[in-house]
Amino acid sequence: MVLGIPFDANSSWLRGAAGAPPIIRVALHSIAANLWTETGVDLGAQGMYCDAGDLKFTFEEPFAAIEKNVGELLTHGLRPVCLGGDHSITLPIVRAVGNRVPGLTIIHFDAHPDLYDELEGNRMSHACPFARIMEEGAAKRLMQIGIRTMTGHQREQAKKFGVEVIEMRHLPALERMKVEGPIYISFDMDALDPAFAPGISHREPGGMSAREAIAHLHAITGKIVGADLVEFNPAQDNTQMTATVAAKLLKEILGKMILN
Repeated sequence: MVLGIPFDANSSWLRGAAGAPPIIRVALHSIAANLWTETGVDLGAQGMYCDAGDLKFTFEEPFAAIEKNVGELLTHGLRPVCLGGDHSITLPIVRAVGNRVPGLTIIHFDAHPDLYDELEGNRMSHACPFARIMEEGAAKRLMQIGIRTMTGHQREQAKKFGVEVIEMRHLPALERMKVEGPIYISFDMDALDPAFAPGISHREPGGMSAREAIAHLHAITGKIVGADLVEFNPAQDNTQMTATVAAKLLKEILGKMILN
């Protein structure tokens, strides 16, 4: 089940990621490509996946609304793939998943570890979700792939929470993707090198190629119970390249969920 979460109020630099969900959908369904995944799944076949549209925020606190709506999907036996939005949305999503799925492993693709205790006085910043997740025990295990911006504070945080950090300079790590038990994938588009995904708010050179990212996604072996794709900023995507790459990653994540 695809669910758009158009929320970027916790971005620390540029806004714009809230506009990503409909743009990713347009790229996914572009007649320039097709809906077959590389692993042989036809996402265009009836019943392969469904789309709940975008979450509408009203007077309810945003994180409460996200957790409630994702929880309802899970209660109906659906596995959510959420399109952000900034990375702070991962916290309420994982709260909902972790409350229903014990022993959760998060596989987190990113340039940044997002383990700050707080950033600019905001403990709910998009730079902090994994600190909150591990504090709350919403996941049993956290693996981070492609990291290349570790600060001293975040190294201390990783050690404190027992985070398994696989830095970009140590890739590939395909064998490390063989994880047992339920898995949640959190994919920040800036895990990719800006050459492949320029339409992001925090460009960090020296990242993964699209092929490296897909190879690591394909290497995941456990049951994927949910995922998010975040931090695509259409306002920075002048050539629509990032939208196309985001749609490709969404397609391969959905394919892996169906196969697993």
